[in-house]
Amino acid sequence: MNKILSYSIACALGCAATFPAFADLTVVSHGGANKVAQVKAFYEPYMQQSGSRLIADEFNGEMAKVKVQVDTGSVSWDVVEMEMPELARACDEGLLQEIGEQPGIAKLAPELLDGAVQPCGVGFFVWSTVLAYNADKLKSAPTGWADFWDTQKFPGKRGLRKGAMYTLEFALMADGVAPKDVYSVLGTKEGQDRAFKKLDQIKPSIQWWEAGAQPPQYLASGDVVMSSAYNGRIAAVQDESQLRVVWNGGIYDMDAFAIPKGAKNTEEGLRFIQYVLQTEQQKNYAQQIAYGPVNRAAVPLVDAARRSNMPTDEANLAGQVAMNAAFWADHGEQLEQRFNAWAAKQ
Repeated sequence: MNKILSYSIACALGCAATFPAFADLTVVSHGGANKVAQVKAFYEPYMQQSGSRLIADEFNGEMAKVKVQVDTGSVSWDVVEMEMPELARACDEGLLQEIGEQPGIAKLAPELLDGAVQPCGVGFFVWSTVLAYNADKLKSAPTGWADFWDTQKFPGKRGLRKGAMYTLEFALMADGVAPKDVYSVLGTKEGQDRAFKKLDQIKPSIQWWEAGAQPPQYLASGDVVMSSAYNGRIAAVQDESQLRVVWNGGIYDMDAFAIPKGAKNTEEGLRFIQYVLQTEQQKNYAQQIAYGPVNRAAVPLVDAARRSNMPTDEANLAGQVAMNAAFWADHGEQLEQRFNAWAAKQ
């Protein structure tokens, strides 16, 4: 259930010189531990400095919710968090404002990771979808997606995100496709058929999840023995649990902030996004949750122990795949339709 958090903090004298406008700004995230980290690293300090009030909403990434606001001309969201494939598709569909060439954003681009600045949005952290498991529930540790598919060696339910994206890539890696070749194989009809055929093998053992908070809950309760999961959600509970991450075969991506077309507070939204991308805010965010900064200067400022749990750590990146947002912008609609039809079959 979506909850709205509202904060109103009076600005200290003089802050209006830096932040010339005062406005209510609705920022929409994906909730959970990620939202908690954003509140601490971005929302609260921004309100303290700007005098603006942030209204923090959340959703599960459903583009239909953005589309209906834009199509009806009743846009209530000002800044929306999106995964890169959704960002590319929403941009192509004309649902977002083009902000990549705005002077404040363009000026920051050289300081950010390659690919962070896109025409309709800006990546603000790096995350991975990984294989996670509960060490208390398994006799031996899985090492990759082939083990995830091995229901003889690891009996029990498996958790997968309910959608084609990530799920099809993992199926191909489980079937022996090298990480570097995943998208070239998935781009063919034969490769797509191969991925669905592989999913058929474990379909009765799959427990689907839709919200990022669900995999750690399923793992902790024993509902599943392994699950795909967002690395930050697992890292957030590792100190008080036996949940572990397998980086091999993970898919890393960025989440971006975008501004819907017709948003009422565009200028304030742009100021907020620029604020989020500053070195100090990027470091503070990574200290709150194990996602990698996009601001290059922030990376060495993060505690060494925290860096080892981030997807951008050199050792963790070695066996991972970079999310191909262009692939999903081109093929996503067709593959999601096929996936939904496949999932609906008994």
